Amino acid sequence: MKKEINTPEIKRFISENSILFWYIPEEEKQNISIEFLIETILNYGDEKSVKKLFDLVGINKVAEIFYKQTHRLRINYFDRTAYFFDLYFKRHVQGYPFERTA
Repeated sequence: MKKEINTPEIKRFISENSILFWYIPEEEKQNISIEFLIETILNYGDEKSVKKLFDLVGINKVAEIFYKQTHRLRINYFDRTAYFFDLYFKRHVQGYPFERTA
């Protein structure tokens, strides 16, 4: 089941974590991409917000997006964050790391 970024639950989640998006104008926060939401929560969120992200989006989808984000030239994750979640997904997501696709 594909989760869309504009669901009421995800919009509420963005509002609950609004402080992490301090530099985005309030009226634009609901328009962020799922990729940006995942990157921000994994980099700056606490344990509770990461768990909620997994519940809302799905751990497999988060792992898939994280993998794509960390296997490109420019990576926006902190080194420790990337290392931690790479180990975490290897342990908790079947098939991770995913095959590279063109």
